[in-house]
Amino acid sequence: MGIEVDPKLLELAFTHRSFAYESGGLPTNERLEFLGDSVLGLVVTEELYQKFPDLAESKLSPLRSGVVNMKALAEIARSLELGQYLRIGKGEETTHGREKNSILSDSLEALVGAIYLQFGYQPTAKIVASWFTQQIDLVQTQGTIVDPKTSLQELSSKLGLGKLDYEITQSGPDHDKDFVAKALINGKMYEPGYGKSKREAEQEAAKLALKELEKFNP
Repeated sequence: MGIEVDPKLLELAFTHRSFAYESGGLPTNERLEFLGDSVLGLVVTEELYQKFPDLAESKLSPLRSGVVNMKALAEIARSLELGQYLRIGKGEETTHGREKNSILSDSLEALVGAIYLQFGYQPTAKIVASWFTQQIDLVQTQGTIVDPKTSLQELSSKLGLGKLDYEITQSGPDHDKDFVAKALINGKMYEPGYGKSKREAEQEAAKLALKELEKFNP
């Protein structure tokens, strides 16, 4: 990335809760992830605001959701080869945790948080913006990329189907949770989506509900 990040910050950024749990309760990367998520969102929002001066807020918001999503973040993490540096527990190791989108995307957000703490906003923004150049350029040439949740919200609203909500259940220990989400539209429940995070499960549930709705509303 052209910068040298403090080793202690990097170690924290790459410490997954599964490793921390198995090691007797070490600090995890979740606080850095929380910080990095906000910084990353601001950087991408600013980039889109500048590149699309004629788009209204109603268009910019789903555009941002389409650019900053778990899959996109995970792909960036893979391009940086972050997986090899992660500190994950034995359970995650056996289930290929280093390749999981949820873990990779969270770790990238934590890395952003670490860079921000050490270098401040402008250097961090320059690095983050460079990661998303290709995806934003793709949006400019091929149109808005919209994530499944946003697409489902727009379609259900367009069809006048009523309130959209998600029913979430979770299982497993704190360091290795599994989430199940079901989309509910005006009381009708659709097929469940599964994931290692609430966000991932909701996106999968929205994708399944979209497929069902589009059968009858092409």
